[in-house]
Amino acid sequence: MLNYDPLACLPSSEELPDSDDTPVDNELQDLIPGLLKALLAMAWPERMDWFFGVDMGIYYDPDLPAIVPDGFLSLGVERFYDEDLRPSYVLWEENKLPILVFEVVSKTYRGEYSTKKAEYARLGILYYVVYNPFRRRKPRLEVYKLVNNVYELHDGNPVWLPEIGLGIGIERGTYLGIPREWMYWYNQQGQRFLTPEEKEKVAEQKAQQAEQKAQQAQRRAELLAEQLRSLGIEPDSLI
Repeated sequence: MLNYDPLACLPSSEELPDSDDTPVDNELQDLIPGLLKALLAMAWPERMDWFFGVDMGIYYDPDLPAIVPDGFLSLGVERFYDEDLRPSYVLWEENKLPILVFEVVSKTYRGEYSTKKAEYARLGILYYVVYNPFRRRKPRLEVYKLVNNVYELHDGNPVWLPEIGLGIGIERGTYLGIPREWMYWYNQQGQRFLTPEEKEKVAEQKAQQAEQKAQQAQRRAELLAEQLRSLGIEPDSLI
C-alpha cells in the first residue's frame, strides 16, 4: 500500500520566493532587528535551538504569499541547516510558529496596528511587538500577548517575556556609532544586554583600570624602595 505524505507535495523553501521586492523605507527597520539578532547571539552563544529572522518571508499557506515582518523569533528549531542558511521560513518544514514577531513603523503605516496585527493573531503567534519611533504622546513601544486568540497590551518597559526567558524594551544607547533610542533584550533583573561596541568599550575600560592599578602598585613599590634606601636599608636584602 502506498503511503501518501501531503507535505511532500508542498513546495520547499528552496522553491519559494525569498524576497517580496518591497524596499525597506526606513533604516531603523533594518538596524533594529539586526541589533536584536546580534544581542541574541551574545546572550545565547551555546544554544542552537533558536532562529531570528530579519525581513524574511514566513510561508504559512502554499497558495498565499509570505508575510514579511521586520523581525521574528522562533524557539525549538535549528539555528541553521547548512552554510547557505534559510532562504525563508516555511511553517510546513519548520513545524514551529514564531513565538514573537515585531514591526518597526515607518512614517507610512503598513497595517501594523490593523491588518498585520489581525493576521499574526489569526496565525497564533504569541507575542506581537510594535515600535513606532515617531510617536510623541503615545507609547512608542507596544508589547502584545495573545490571550484567547486576542492580543492584550502589556504595560511596562522593559516587558518580561517568560516563555522566551528574556525581556524586551527600549532605551537610549549606542549602536554602530549611532546614539539614539534602540530596542534591546533584557535579563530578569531588568538589565539590558550590551551592544557589541558597548561590550568592547567596557572591556577597554576594564583593561585601562587594570593597567592604572598596576602602575599605581609599581609606583608605591618604587616609593617604598626609596624610603628604605634613605634609611640605609637595601630593599633586595629584605627578600
